[in-house]
Amino acid sequence: MGEHGQNAISVLVVGGSLVGLSTAVFLALEGVPVAVVEKHPASSKHPRATGFTPRTMELLSAAGLVDRIPFLVPANFRLIRARVESLAGTWYETSEWTPKKPESPAIEYSPCLGAAIPQDQLESILREKAIELGAVLKFGTELVRFEQDSERVSAVLRERGGTEYTINAAYLVAADGSGSPIREALGINRKGRGHIRTMRSVLFRAPLEEYLEKGARQFDIRQSGFEAFLTTYSDGRWVLMFADDLERDEGELLQAIIRSIGRSDLPVEIITTGRWELQALIAERFSFGRVFLAGDSAHTLPPTRGGYGANTGIQDAHNLAWKLAAVVSGASAPRLLDTYQAERHPVAWLRHQQTFARPDYKAVANGFASDEPIIDDIAMEFGQLYRSAAVIDAGSDLPVALRPDQWAGQPGTRAPHHWISKGGGGERISTLDLFHRGWVLLAENEGWVPAVSLAVARIGIQLRCVRTGIDIVAADRGAFRSAFGLGDAGASLIRPDGFVAWRSVGMPADPARALIDAFGSVSCAWESSGSTSSNSQI
Repeated sequence: MGEHGQNAISVLVVGGSLVGLSTAVFLALEGVPVAVVEKHPASSKHPRATGFTPRTMELLSAAGLVDRIPFLVPANFRLIRARVESLAGTWYETSEWTPKKPESPAIEYSPCLGAAIPQDQLESILREKAIELGAVLKFGTELVRFEQDSERVSAVLRERGGTEYTINAAYLVAADGSGSPIREALGINRKGRGHIRTMRSVLFRAPLEEYLEKGARQFDIRQSGFEAFLTTYSDGRWVLMFADDLERDEGELLQAIIRSIGRSDLPVEIITTGRWELQALIAERFSFGRVFLAGDSAHTLPPTRGGYGANTGIQDAHNLAWKLAAVVSGASAPRLLDTYQAERHPVAWLRHQQTFARPDYKAVANGFASDEPIIDDIAMEFGQLYRSAAVIDAGSDLPVALRPDQWAGQPGTRAPHHWISKGGGGERISTLDLFHRGWVLLAENEGWVPAVSLAVARIGIQLRCVRTGIDIVAADRGAFRSAFGLGDAGASLIRPDGFVAWRSVGMPADPARALIDAFGSVSCAWESSGSTSSNSQI
């Protein structure tokens, strides 16, 4: 991207925060020329999100980032919340904010742990990785206006010095936050619970580590005439949140911090303040022509124990990136991009409904999710079902989510984690390590090998055949077969995002024809007669 003239790229991402940067990393990993523009000069001083789930870490692990991320959370970690007069005052009670559910079996669902890393630190890691992979990042640069037609998106950008220039991109990803000017320009409405309350907060630094020794990390402050919520980012920074929308000057903020600590003899450095809307709104559509919404621009959800905000956005980015890469490369027809809406919109709505079905927000549900059953946390994390043209036989009779041990490799589900060894006696890896690098056919019977060769020759998309018992060996063959729902002659077609696209439980009469038909369909390798082009402008 130069400073003037027409500059062509494949994907322009507007918004350089968590979701925009994740999108850039996932696209750049696929070799897609991508640029990110962000109107602010750097990440927000407010760290915001701090909890990232094991499923999110699976995606970041596939991007080669896990070794760069500190603060991994042990599997048995329980987040403790305390109700206190102040940190130094009376402690009334403590409770587990992430209570262990005894009804859930003790099963290892993922090779990855969650991470308790502040969002601004994770953004720094993502920026570094995106640049390493060749993505272009332009901070202090805002989108002025855009137009789109059947061929491209044309965007006018303005740098902080006032210089304007135009770039052309095949597609645009709007990761520009809850207020998304792009979404508003497209006329996309939102539905949901809506505004709950306006929150104020102050971020500060203080030496309060001694108050973490009892294990609590979150504190409900309860005093006569003063209530607030205090939590730590575990790096010396703390945030104090107020349940009101009052403007406080620096002196008043300092006094509120002192009241929360319960002593005035410690140094306190106020870093910044924040004002934000606690709300729940889902965009009616996640795309319009060549423009796609991701993260808060698509769905704004309040903080929850399940981490439905930032984690949902990162998973949006991953789902969209492999599809954009396939279409940009010419491997897949543009109709593959329609499956982004089909798959991610129901996930957002389910998480909206689960937010208000659960105790933390039930009192402010305002009629939403009144009859919604609470779905197991593990099912919400690992077991949500995709139904779209990129999946065959994810029937309407299937539930929207189950724990991985309750699924059996059905199309539309995340391919399960299972420990295996390479080549019968080599390195121990997870089945998840086989995926996220293109299409994979998992099969035991050698009859699938020539079928893969014929499918690749016919369709023109790379597909690896991984032979169980030959290329990989499961420690428990029976458990492995059950997890994937396969007989000894069956096969499972896994998408580049690690979801099952199609499955043959046994050997068809003509395996090559069955695979070619299925692979061509779910990869959208051939164009249909429909058109998704639209015209809009800002």
